[in-house]
Amino acid sequence: MRFDGKTALVTGAASGIGRATAFALARAGADLAVCDLNEAELEETAAAIRSLGRRALARRVDVARAEEVRAFADAVHAEHEAVDVLINNAGVGLGGGFLDTSLEDWQWILSINLWGVIHGCHFFLPPMVRRGRGGHVVNVSSAAGFLATAQLAAYSATKFAVFGLSEALREELRPHGIAVTTVCPGIINTPITTSAPMRGPLATPEARAALVEQLRPRARGEEHPQGDRAPARGRAHLARGVGDVPDEAARARPHGALEPRPPGTHGATDGAQSGAAACASVRSEISGGTPKRTGMMLVPIPGVTKRWRPSSSTCPIA
Repeated sequence: MRFDGKTALVTGAASGIGRATAFALARAGADLAVCDLNEAELEETAAAIRSLGRRALARRVDVARAEEVRAFADAVHAEHEAVDVLINNAGVGLGGGFLDTSLEDWQWILSINLWGVIHGCHFFLPPMVRRGRGGHVVNVSSAAGFLATAQLAAYSATKFAVFGLSEALREELRPHGIAVTTVCPGIINTPITTSAPMRGPLATPEARAALVEQLRPRARGEEHPQGDRAPARGRAHLARGVGDVPDEAARARPHGALEPRPPGTHGATDGAQSGAAACASVRSEISGGTPKRTGMMLVPIPGVTKRWRPSSSTCPIA
């Protein structure tokens, strides 16, 4: 499946999952519109996309600010009637329990993790609907968006909100032929693991390292003798539309290392894996016609199935 003639938009594309997803889409033939606060690294992403022979529109945008997202949308829509793929990826982390989280912290993380997604949908979805040719929305939530922990109270709240918004959008947009996928990564080797503010007892380098190590097994499963060649089912599982995309998305791998894996990460999944898997999920449903089904993708969650939180609108992971 190729994306030739398609335009994809990725927020938070300067590093991590956003950058990897943009690269995966560019390799598949898509032109890109990308944004981030980190202007220097964003330009590196754009330059790499152009080196693949694809067009790239790059803008410094704070997704928490509606006026900046509006201006970005105006620039994109001056060149394209609508985007074909909208990936709301930009986000931040915050460690700490509720009692250690200030109102200022709540306002900050909500403004980016939730309002950033709302702004992206508000300014880019209506043109997609008006165009009448379908499309695909990918909202990046988190494993913490369906398995809450006291140590990530505010972060989990924002990611649950993204999950819920995506469920509602999925139902609303289905008649328009627009699919919605929620990506729920586990621990990923991106800057967020080292840069996220920590509060209370977590506010020490030692506590941060311990928290990451505590959560990391969820992201990699048990150590696999094949390392990066571990079976696909050990790296990624999908729910909500599993019938259409599990094999392709679970097998998705980058066509080359985008960034070297830092030493001491013990096999944790990297942004390239998550980006390629997200791209594969979209590939399976945006083949030029009406999307088949939509889904929530968990990247990766080995060992989590026993704690799956069932609901009337989702299905357990096999």
